[in-house]
Amino acid sequence: MLAVLTKLFGLQQSEIAEDILQETLISALETWKIKGVPDNPRAWLYQVAKNKTLDYLRREKNFRDNVSPNFVAQSEGPQRNGAWLDTFFSEQEIQDAQLRMMFAACHPAIPADSQLVLVLKTLCGLSTSEIASALLLSEDTLGKRIYRAKEKIKQEKLKLEVPSGVDLSTRLDAVLQAIYLLFNEGYKASSAQEVIRIEFCAEALRLCQLLCEHPVSALPRTQALMALMCFNASRFPARLDENGNIITLEKQDRGLWDQKLITSGYHFLKHSSVGETYSEYHLEAAIASYHASAPNFSSTNWQGIYYCYQLLLQLDPSPFVELNLAVALGYAENPGAGLKALQRIKGLEKNAHFHAALGETYKRLGHSKQAKESYEQALKYATLPAEQQVLQEKLAAL
Repeated sequence: MLAVLTKLFGLQQSEIAEDILQETLISALETWKIKGVPDNPRAWLYQVAKNKTLDYLRREKNFRDNVSPNFVAQSEGPQRNGAWLDTFFSEQEIQDAQLRMMFAACHPAIPADSQLVLVLKTLCGLSTSEIASALLLSEDTLGKRIYRAKEKIKQEKLKLEVPSGVDLSTRLDAVLQAIYLLFNEGYKASSAQEVIRIEFCAEALRLCQLLCEHPVSALPRTQALMALMCFNASRFPARLDENGNIITLEKQDRGLWDQKLITSGYHFLKHSSVGETYSEYHLEAAIASYHASAPNFSSTNWQGIYYCYQLLLQLDPSPFVELNLAVALGYAENPGAGLKALQRIKGLEKNAHFHAALGETYKRLGHSKQAKESYEQALKYATLPAEQQVLQEKLAAL
């Protein structure tokens, strides 16, 4: 709805679109509480949004100066009942508006540190606290970035458009990063009690599907990101037990993994292999495919995974890639090699996953004392109750 309304009013007046959206959701909250959820909630919401848009146009005395003359002419024409708005809420127009919204938010005129925030906030529906947690920023800093982005939109009079050529490549990377961050926030929520926020992952998959279907944005790295998310999402049915506790990859019932999503993952991975270049998404998707193809944890192709992490470290060097590389080395060769690699990592001294990996490696080496100390350190930095539960079980099992 926000994308469609923004397309109608223009990017410079996104506040109007946000206000109508909020009023629509409030109406739903009040009406559905009394009458119940309608058979087609989506259609109900769009109809109310359309009606509230017409109300706004009728009462806004100066809307001739703020809205495209084309819309004004149509609203005063023979279809005064608002039928001219129906085309804006057609399925094709909705998809087009969302696509344009993604690229508009990543316009090069908008500061790079604000582009991602704007996509996650205005298009993906993440709260300020969730975005701040995902980007390791304070909510105050995040608010300033959103304000700067909106001011830049007004100053530059930016429009909703799908770019082409070099502009497309530049903006597409920012769009893909935003979608991947949205998926990751859902895959392991950072600011909620739930371990998995399926609605975020579903939205990320849906937005990436739009990009994969559009000839301009269906590039190899887009397909690779879609493959990666399909592989990871396939594990959802096996990631939690009936009490909501995390089941680690080693103990998951792979018979519960969604085979349709895995098949889709291979489909997109195949389409991503066009050309001679590869991205981080290609490598991460390849790693995920090795897990998807293994009948059990012990038969996983850790040599292949280790090789992919080596390449990934060259493309995107970071302590987190080093961590995964060290874990893969521990399984590809032996725990001792993995331990040495872990001990060389700097910058993750307060990271729960780092200390948990140390604890697991010490455990495999039979060093119970060091394993206990590492698990306790991991417990100190773990924030989600479900993660704390896993670590407590590991400690109890020593």
